[in-house]
Amino acid sequence: MLLAVDIGNSMVNLGVFKYESLVANLRVSTDSRRSSDEYGLMIRDLLALNGVERSTITDVCICSVVPPLTGVFEELSEIYFDVKPLTISAGVRTGLQINYDNPRDVGADRIVDAVAAIHLYGQPVIIVDFGTATVFDAISKDGVYLGGAIAPGINVAAEALFLNTSQLRRVELVAPKSAIGQNTSNALQAGLVLGYAGLVTGLVDRFKVELGGNSKVIGTGGLATTISQEADVFDDINQDLTLIGLRLIYNMNKSNDRY
Repeated sequence: MLLAVDIGNSMVNLGVFKYESLVANLRVSTDSRRSSDEYGLMIRDLLALNGVERSTITDVCICSVVPPLTGVFEELSEIYFDVKPLTISAGVRTGLQINYDNPRDVGADRIVDAVAAIHLYGQPVIIVDFGTATVFDAISKDGVYLGGAIAPGINVAAEALFLNTSQLRRVELVAPKSAIGQNTSNALQAGLVLGYAGLVTGLVDRFKVELGGNSKVIGTGGLATTISQEADVFDDINQDLTLIGLRLIYNMNKSNDRY
């Protein structure tokens, strides 16, 4: 089976594929201080809890936006699974044409998401990924990655308010009953949840004008569902987008049928 590893700034998302089927999905917090042994033991136990034997992992594909952890997971792969992983980096075949001032500046996760979105939804397509940053990606009708936009993630914005003000506190990130908050908690929820819904709607509208055609809009990431309830712009919410992209890219680069 293939272990797909998506190392993000806040979470590490792992998916176990048996051919095209995602049979297990695991999540652990991102901590660059952890060693390969610490992560290895955690993942071994999580796999067992999900009914996956460690010995059945024959292939590993890694996508990372946290450089200190890239080597940790590469080492983990070789020690715990006896597998040399494929790490998404320059030189790895993705089938994606990138029209960016410096293509190397495009995060590996953005490339992987784009590959998956084109495969699943066609093009043109817009991806909105709600992670540590809220990232918008645009793929043209010709399947070319054009670039996008990056805004602070909702949790990052909320935490910044809490840490940099004296009287504002942490709140649950859910939509309030009205945009006009009549207490501090509701006012914060309006600004964060409804405000980001407006941000998403506005940027998606602009992307659609610049892309032309009938672009599909795909949401992914932790708060995608919450925002989708307030921003009627998404054609689909797909929380497995990055993992699916990792599987697709792995198949492009490795000609075997082991998993």
